[in-house]
Amino acid sequence: MALSVLDLKGIAVSGGGMILDARQFTALDLNSIAASASGKKAQIVLKNLQGKSALDLKGIAASGNGCVVFDFTEPT
Repeated sequence: MALSVLDLKGIAVSGGGMILDARQFTALDLNSIAASASGKKAQIVLKNLQGKSALDLKGIAASGNGCVVFDFTEPT
């Protein structure tokens, strides 16, 4: 099921947590989703972080204000 960034932001702002494949989104999109989650403290788990820089991840983490978890394990 593919949801738009706007849909995911709406779910997050309503308090819904989610697990996302970071490869499917830009860093800007992930920042926006994380910021939406922070108001209700909804947990966002990001997997498959290849291609995202440390600077990108720091920005996403800051936007999420403690709501973002990064999965640094290697995909199987």
